[in-house]
Amino acid sequence: MTCAESLQKLSQYLDRELDDAAASELARHLAECRRCFSLAEFERRLRAMVRRSCNCAEVPPALHERLNEILRSY
Repeated sequence: MTCAESLQKLSQYLDRELDDAAASELARHLAECRRCFSLAEFERRLRAMVRRSCNCAEVPPALHERLNEILRSY
């Protein structure tokens, strides 16, 4: 798996929307690639912070897409 493929699937991975094979492949990539691991950790922590500070149950779709755009730009 390349870094570009990893980042493309990261949101689905964090949302647990990937099948087992794809999730395992991405987890292996994150274990081997420090850059992608760091980006995944950033997004995990950001999502947790938004959940804690937001009164809504879900992150608004526009914010979710904007965060994905930021991550893709790395």
